[in-house]
Amino acid sequence: MNHPMTYLLRCVNCGKEYVPDRELYTCPDCLDRMGTLEVVYSLTSKTQWYRSEYPGIWAYADLLPIVKDPLPPSLYVGNTPLVRAPRIEREFGIQELWIKDDGKNPTASFKDRASVVAIAKALEYGYTDLFAASTGNAASSLAGLCAPAGLKAHIYLPETAPEAKIAQLLIYGAQVFAVRGSYDEAFDLSLREGFQKGWYCRNSAINPYLLEGKKTGTFELIRELNMRAPDIILVGVGDGTVYSSIHKAAEELAQLRLIGRIPTIIGIQSEGANAVCRTFYRGEPFTPADIQDATSLADSIAVGKPRDVIKACQWAERHNGFFLTVSDEEIGKSIVELARASGVFAEPAGAAAYAGLKRLKDEGFLNAKARVALMITGNGLKDARAAVPYLAERVIPVSVEGIREK
Repeated sequence: MNHPMTYLLRCVNCGKEYVPDRELYTCPDCLDRMGTLEVVYSLTSKTQWYRSEYPGIWAYADLLPIVKDPLPPSLYVGNTPLVRAPRIEREFGIQELWIKDDGKNPTASFKDRASVVAIAKALEYGYTDLFAASTGNAASSLAGLCAPAGLKAHIYLPETAPEAKIAQLLIYGAQVFAVRGSYDEAFDLSLREGFQKGWYCRNSAINPYLLEGKKTGTFELIRELNMRAPDIILVGVGDGTVYSSIHKAAEELAQLRLIGRIPTIIGIQSEGANAVCRTFYRGEPFTPADIQDATSLADSIAVGKPRDVIKACQWAERHNGFFLTVSDEEIGKSIVELARASGVFAEPAGAAAYAGLKRLKDEGFLNAKARVALMITGNGLKDARAAVPYLAERVIPVSVEGIREK
């Protein structure tokens, strides 16, 4: 695999640019919260953005920060289904509704796109161990993709993480630290211990390359729509990295003159974990408005101290995006409604996008010509219990004799 693309790392706060380095994660001057870095490419009319001969996300290798091809075939991620939902189109009175179902990735979440790039960089730099803090999906993603690569995953997560997600980690052979505290506390602990032990970091925002993997979901979405970008894209927001990745992907395609405009990108947060939303509406310079003890039915976006909040707010400001908050009840009902209307069973964080769409409908934001896409970031089987309280139906007990009589 040839990688002609060169890139630099730019601080989102001070704008200083750096040559990539093995141990460079954030701006040394602005530090890890304010000084997150962004990958900047030298795009030209000769940039080959898509290569059909490569599988999964590697089809976009020329727009990824990978300098060699160290990955075994089992680490191919991406090419997830794009599902049209005509029943929802009719109900909402819109022209098109598309669902990008990243619950069909190898470990059933959008986070696989980031993890596989992190693994590629770790191998490139000669690491054998990687660490991550996670509410669940990033952890299972890293563990599952490290296993076939022969790397060791070290995971820090809140002890309240869903049982199914913790079991997945142990099955893949990861070392798991269940932290008696929040995701944010697990995140800080992972940084202290991970860097001290010399492991490679796969934490959102801290590692600038994760966003690059995540942006391939938007590349796929737009390519599958024959380069007709949707008018609106909705996605659940926790740390802010996925939201930022959608903007960055669209902007790069616009710079290459492959699309004519950038969609309105709307981030959906839970009422109990809406720090990005709070920060955005306070306005520039986007000083983080953190939340102590953030909680949400959607554990994947239950983040009180979002690490990519500056980047997410800057992208929203640049391209007229914005953020909405929805309640846990709206999210829970959306899991059921989305599954029954489209056949896509989303975890709570994914269903948040549909909850946001319902809010837009209620507020009169949608029009009959709207072309809308939902980014579903995880499979509902990861946290199936979350939907149970919102089911009207119950299992009907019946005897064998009763079945025979019927």
